[in-house]
Amino acid sequence: MATHSPFVRSPFGETTNLSYREQTIEEMYSVPESFLEIEVRNPQTHGVGRKMYTDYEIVCKTNIPAFKLRHSIVRRRYSDFEAFRDILERESTRVNIPPLPGKVFTNRFSDEVIEQRREGLERFLSIVAGHPLLQTGSKVLGAFLQDPSWDKSQSM
Repeated sequence: MATHSPFVRSPFGETTNLSYREQTIEEMYSVPESFLEIEVRNPQTHGVGRKMYTDYEIVCKTNIPAFKLRHSIVRRRYSDFEAFRDILERESTRVNIPPLPGKVFTNRFSDEVIEQRREGLERFLSIVAGHPLLQTGSKVLGAFLQDPSWDKSQSM
């Protein structure tokens, strides 16, 4: 008597001994059980001369309970990201915190440099905010992403 593995595919592409049903329209287009979207956008350069800096808008959309707000928009500058990363490293010894995009010393206000930094900051935040240990254990993650009055000096 031949035995059939549930992992062997039939010639018609269907699995044997497994029930198959297509997703409904509601299942395909409904809100996922948990989602987290982080976007870093709309860089703006402020000041003149040696006091110039660029800040970025952080848009966070989520339904993860660890975050207080479902939708938030805040602005942060690179030095805020540096302070945030330092706090995360001290706060969580069990998680390897990714690096920030490097410091730039020439043409740092050019469109190309600002865009590269924006992409790097977005990648950094997506990794950090998506980490389950940081979502539940960090005292600073939610505030950095969602509190417009977050102040790095109060968190250090």
